[in-house]
Amino acid sequence: MLGHLPERDRPLLRGRLRAAWALDDHDRALDQLRVLADELARSHPGAAASLRKGLEETLTVTPLGVRGRLKRTLASTNPCESMIETVRRVSRNVKRWQSGDMCLRWTAAGMLEAEGQFRKIIGYIDLAKLAVAVERDVAAKRTADTLITNSHTTVATAAPEVAASPA
Repeated sequence: MLGHLPERDRPLLRGRLRAAWALDDHDRALDQLRVLADELARSHPGAAASLRKGLEETLTVTPLGVRGRLKRTLASTNPCESMIETVRRVSRNVKRWQSGDMCLRWTAAGMLEAEGQFRKIIGYIDLAKLAVAVERDVAAKRTADTLITNSHTTVATAAPEVAASPA
């Protein structure tokens, strides 16, 4: 997103982004990012579109209650970028890709190579709390989906009864 902005505007906006991302209140952080996107829409529509595109994803761990060092670690794309670069380095000498299976094998080989570079997760002590929060979130979404499905089913089965009943 910052690449869509002039150099002079980047430090201020970087600070506002970081301030929103640092908030523990998901709704408040989302509101701040939306306000920022609305402000950018007038002067830098490309930056605003880029911010809106990834708005929810940038706050993925916030509603799960992840805080501190683990939040900072999970918010970083560095581990993924490092692994991708290792896969590229490992497979760069392949001149002819013969099949999709060959591509998958070389990707797996690169990922295994990258595995040796991985370190322990900063904030790993809170991983158990994160696992519980994810399980709770998944269970809540399943319950909500079940309620929605049941309400649609109830409406669908109730209509013929209503139509068949004498008025």
